[in-house]
Amino acid sequence: MSDPQRSSVPPAANGPRLPQKSAHSRRNAVLVVVVLALVGLAAWWFFGRNSGSAQGQGQQRSAGGRGGQRGAGASAAGGGSSSGRGRPSATVGTATAEKANVPLTITAIGTVQPTVTATVRSQVSGVLKAIYFKEGQLVSKGQALAQVDPGPATQSVAQAQGTIARDAAQLAVARQDLKRYQTLLAQDSIAKQQVDTQAALVKQLEGTVAADKAAAGSAQITLGYTTLRAPVSGRIGLRQADIGNYVSPGDANGVAIITTESPMDVEFALPQSQIAQVREASRSSTLPAVALDQTGKKTLAQGSFLTLNNVIDTATGTLKAKARFDNQDGVLFPSEFVNVQLQVGTADQAIVVPVSSVRYGPNGSFVFTLQADQTAKLVNVTTGATVGDKIVIAKGLNGGETVITEGADRIDDGSKVTLADTHANAQAGAATPGTHGSGQHRRGGGAQGTPQGQATPSP
Repeated sequence: MSDPQRSSVPPAANGPRLPQKSAHSRRNAVLVVVVLALVGLAAWWFFGRNSGSAQGQGQQRSAGGRGGQRGAGASAAGGGSSSGRGRPSATVGTATAEKANVPLTITAIGTVQPTVTATVRSQVSGVLKAIYFKEGQLVSKGQALAQVDPGPATQSVAQAQGTIARDAAQLAVARQDLKRYQTLLAQDSIAKQQVDTQAALVKQLEGTVAADKAAAGSAQITLGYTTLRAPVSGRIGLRQADIGNYVSPGDANGVAIITTESPMDVEFALPQSQIAQVREASRSSTLPAVALDQTGKKTLAQGSFLTLNNVIDTATGTLKAKARFDNQDGVLFPSEFVNVQLQVGTADQAIVVPVSSVRYGPNGSFVFTLQADQTAKLVNVTTGATVGDKIVIAKGLNGGETVITEGADRIDDGSKVTLADTHANAQAGAATPGTHGSGQHRRGGGAQGTPQGQATPSP
């Protein structure tokens, strides 16, 4: 029997026995082969892809060169539409720099605030017995809204009235005694001191009765406070207390809140750099104000500037201001965020261009103007206020220039350009049947596309 530990590799003829390989060496050899195969596959994929891309680019350049030669010939025949550097001219849209009267506005984010916000609270402590309003309804000033238990206040009124009756009766008796004493003093029957004492008692009781009447009036007022009434006209909100709740003057939320709807104020903040401009403009005339929705596109209400606050917020460097709006239609809602446009003047005969024509670069704002030789010229400008889709050019243009509004991303200073209208007309003319090029195409097509005609023998 053979030894199972011996190697199965036969010994070399006429030579020494080969060394036996371990399992670890065979595993390392397999790993090396796998790694080399993966590296070779990756190299084949990478270099094969690059060579294919280079070949495709070479074919594209070759085809582009032939197409460029044909395009150059067509351009020369048609008057030339490419730049001197060989790059095709870009198709652009244009507009004219115009002069117009532009309103100068300041835009800010504001919060709608009612002119009056009143919290309806009970002025007496007690149990809420009834509620007379519906949540969200319009109420009038003085309208009854709720009822607090009037029992204790009613008893206080009755007690005050009883006190008045008692003291009034004592006063009447004191007055009668004073008259008797005065008669007796005239007859020299009593001392004058007794008459003076009775007169003082009458005055004391008169004061007591007056105090009793005041206490009765106070009790009557307290009884009136048990009926909660609307302090202002407006819209009432959700109720803050229910029937059976104990209410008191110290309640923070009260029973309900009433806000006035017309007029309505909008509070906004102005940077301190604009305060002088607003104050100067407001001295000469009333400044128009417009409230816009959050998108800034829809007009909600029109009003006027109201006032400025008397102190600047040191934390933000802004000053609070208010504008007032009639709001008869109730469009503005309390605590709503709106955009406020405040017109502080008018720029007469200002130069305006479309917003899309202004570009921004390292040196600031600039526009491209169209020259007579159909080239673009870069002009640095200073911009001003933006009104809709127009922007004021404060410096750089004189008005009347043709500015490029579309396609400016594809051009540089001095680039050759083609107007969009001219390009469209050229394409329409090339597509019209009966031209010289189409005739050549038809003749070429007939020569190559009719093999049956070639095979037909002539008579």
